[in-house]
Amino acid sequence: MRIELKHQPAFALAVVHLDPREGIRVEPGAMVSYSDGVAIETKAEGGLLGGLKRMVGGESFFQNVYHADDQGGEITLAPTLPGDLVVLELGNEPLLLQSGAYVASEMGVTLDTQWGGARGFFGSGSLILLRVSGQGRVIASCYGAIEERVLGPGQRYTIDTGHIVAFESSISFQVRRVGNWKSTFLSGEGLVCELTGPGRVLLQTRSEEAFLGWLIPKLPRQKSS
Repeated sequence: MRIELKHQPAFALAVVHLDPREGIRVEPGAMVSYSDGVAIETKAEGGLLGGLKRMVGGESFFQNVYHADDQGGEITLAPTLPGDLVVLELGNEPLLLQSGAYVASEMGVTLDTQWGGARGFFGSGSLILLRVSGQGRVIASCYGAIEERVLGPGQRYTIDTGHIVAFESSISFQVRRVGNWKSTFLSGEGLVCELTGPGRVLLQTRSEEAFLGWLIPKLPRQKSS
């Protein structure tokens, strides 16, 4: 499999070249186009329980697997929001993805939902995390552009919950207030996520929540009769 990223960083498109009889797992809605000879199979990976766990993590109950024929093929993929795509190579260290960041992966990659408990709900829906492990590559998306940080052992780094894309499972995290309660409610920052290394962190330069907070007050309101 060969993955080519085009039109970065604002309107990224992944062009995936499949070898003969090769498959790729794709999140519903991410497919843009595919070549002749590529077939689709839709199923709930891991059965009913696996599908429900993905829904808790913000992903779709069903997933699509695209298979190339004996001649190989091509499929193009894109995220829902304007922004970038990144190809993450998995090895010994699993990754935790924010809800909605998963686009596609090779067949050797395993997906599972890791629930952050109350800290996830009170921090942000994006902190109900998808755990990605196994061998292979993952295509992930972001809103805006990707910014990377590599944390050393014991190094702490604080990120607004709406800007987290992914981090390695070696990193521990805790959701907390940005300051005192006055700062939490009046600063416009709300809650943040404090990460402690070692490991790699990917963040996005834009936040869906911040955009909606700007947009919704500007939408026309229906007048009551």
